[in-house]
Amino acid sequence: MTQTSTSRTRPAWLVVALCWLVVIFDGYDLIVYGTTIPSLLGEKDWHLTPDGAGHIGSLAFLGMLVGALSGGAIADILGRRLTIITAIVWFSLFTGLTGFADGPGMFGLLRFVAGLGLGALVPSSNAIAAEFVKDRHRSIAATAMMSGVPVGGSIAAIIGLKVLTDPSDWPTLYFLAFAGLALAVLVVVALPESPTWLRSKGRAAEADVIDARYGLEKASDDLAHVTRASVLEVFKPAYVVATLLFFVATTATMFAWYGLGTWLPKLTKADVRFDLGSDPLTYLLALNLGAVAVSVVTAWTATRFGALRVAIIAAFVGAISLAVLTTFPSSIAVVYLLLILAGVGSHGTLCLIISAIASHFPPNLRGTALGTALGGGRVGAVIAPTAAGWLLDRDPTSAAPSIVLFAVASGVGAVLLLLTYVVAKPASDRTVLQLAH
Repeated sequence: MTQTSTSRTRPAWLVVALCWLVVIFDGYDLIVYGTTIPSLLGEKDWHLTPDGAGHIGSLAFLGMLVGALSGGAIADILGRRLTIITAIVWFSLFTGLTGFADGPGMFGLLRFVAGLGLGALVPSSNAIAAEFVKDRHRSIAATAMMSGVPVGGSIAAIIGLKVLTDPSDWPTLYFLAFAGLALAVLVVVALPESPTWLRSKGRAAEADVIDARYGLEKASDDLAHVTRASVLEVFKPAYVVATLLFFVATTATMFAWYGLGTWLPKLTKADVRFDLGSDPLTYLLALNLGAVAVSVVTAWTATRFGALRVAIIAAFVGAISLAVLTTFPSSIAVVYLLLILAGVGSHGTLCLIISAIASHFPPNLRGTALGTALGGGRVGAVIAPTAAGWLLDRDPTSAAPSIVLFAVASGVGAVLLLLTYVVAKPASDRTVLQLAH
């Protein structure tokens, strides 16, 4: 490399911050649907039922599943930077167009199409961000990146509190997604390509320039030589138990997180026992803020005690808090606290699972193991909105059945993670998170 350290002109953390901003937009576009369900159910000409609203909610996650499964192959061809730019334009355009939908059919179709871009975005954003932080900070950076989803959800709830004083103004929340097109321009200007991808394409000179410009460690060169293994590798006898347990635990955790994110405002509005003088959107805000704020604490704790151990505790806390919520506490402060803990037990657990998988598989299998768990685990996100909508359709005035369902999902995730800890040996006694010591 001919450049010296004096060639560094940009701080690497700006790349991570930009990727985080991208994920925030992703989170907004994904969770905004939950803020508008009560308004959509009130559209007289739509004749939308809770069951139908659940199916529409599942369509976005189905699109995400397809986008996530195909996003890796697209990124390998186009590069991570161009994939991110294309995904931003795609989901911003189609989420914005959703505001023009004149019925459930068009609305659901646009949500599915937007989901294709939403699913393709996060893997490439996380991959680039990981290359621009030091090894010992990568697990913390991954948690920070994942926090972008609930941050976006919080923004959707806050804007909803201001805009949805008139329920017929729900299209405004979708029109705001067009702001993502401006973000795409910023990404074009400021986001570099992945050095690892450049080297994999024989463009080492360009990668060296980026390394010098951002002061990246030489260790980033080695990443290009860690090839992604076949999916079948993680199902060999040495890994199959951990693979299956992580897969089902991730499915259960995503079921709880995305089910709550989709239905919480409607559930708390439909059930008079949650009428404690607060707008139902504040409950969604508490869930998302809990997922952000307290999950930072669990991520820090994981650096001391291991991600899997902390994930087990977080998942059990989430299950218990949701179970207690079905007793319908009369104090709004208690309800907020329980929802904050539910955010930790769902989204916080998901972040910890990602770190735990990294410690249970060798480097050449980590990408495949993560793709199997997170890609397949999105099945939980697809099923959850439909399942909760079906329950609410049969008892429109009670939130208890759906909340119990999410509590059970969190509990199942906790038990499976505990089994993983007991029966599945990690690839190394030293976890990735322990590098932060």
